[in-house]
Amino acid sequence: MAFSTSDASDAAVRADSPRGVAASFARRFVRNRTALFSLALLFWVTLACFAGPWWLGRDPAQSDWASLSLPPTLQGGHWFGTDELGRDLLVRTLTGGRVSLEVGLLGTLTACLIGVAYGACAGYFGGRIDAVMMRIVDLMYAIPYMLIAILMMTLFGRAFYLVVLTISAFSWLDMARVVRGQTLSLRTREFIDAAKAIGASGPAIVIRHIVPNLIGVVVVYATVMAPGIVLTESVLSFLGLGVQEPMTSWGVLIEDGAQKLEAMPWLLLCPAAMLCGTLYCVGFVGDGLRDALDPKER
Repeated sequence: MAFSTSDASDAAVRADSPRGVAASFARRFVRNRTALFSLALLFWVTLACFAGPWWLGRDPAQSDWASLSLPPTLQGGHWFGTDELGRDLLVRTLTGGRVSLEVGLLGTLTACLIGVAYGACAGYFGGRIDAVMMRIVDLMYAIPYMLIAILMMTLFGRAFYLVVLTISAFSWLDMARVVRGQTLSLRTREFIDAAKAIGASGPAIVIRHIVPNLIGVVVVYATVMAPGIVLTESVLSFLGLGVQEPMTSWGVLIEDGAQKLEAMPWLLLCPAAMLCGTLYCVGFVGDGLRDALDPKER
């Protein structure tokens, strides 16, 4: 069967269309079995953290006085065991996971919004504006993060929104650098010159042309950033600077389990396994997205 030049050009157009690019990305991502399995596992962990306590029908603060300091067992429904107050560790782990995932999601979203806006403006306008904006970033890198976190928690308390704000206040710096570097290469492209020729303003070009072309890079880097934010929240909670009772998180549970490691090791191992497994899944999904969005693989 003859294959004409017009058929080849039509196939190339279909491959370069948004639908063709999305289909090609999906095929490359599905071929990565590790990333696909990690995505499915991450979905079930997230679903369990948000719906599990409701489905189990138990309150994380409810005590079972007949099952104090019970190790993990299938009897009585305490699959992860209980603590010294008889509270079910599975329900507390799922409830703490919901808080940790909320901090990770909100912190990543806030850091992405600030970092993308800041980096895109610095990279597009360039010159003195870029120099001043990036020196501010360098100055913030020099500020001891943990000292600021301790100061804010001491002065304003350990509210949930304050934990997110403290983590996001410094997490956007790396995103701003990445976005700035990509913007420097995008601003010399032909479609930017065309937008300038028709009279588009600088902010309009950044919003309509620069930012949409950075979505792939931002999504991939967000999957790299999210585990760091969740881990930062866990470290703050481990140090006693995270969320406070009656709320709990994986970091709070790990800190509590570390104090009782010899007598009740399951109090540390169960939430630590959930935290590590979730962070690994997010990392593998990020690797899969990076490989699927790599132009060299098309």
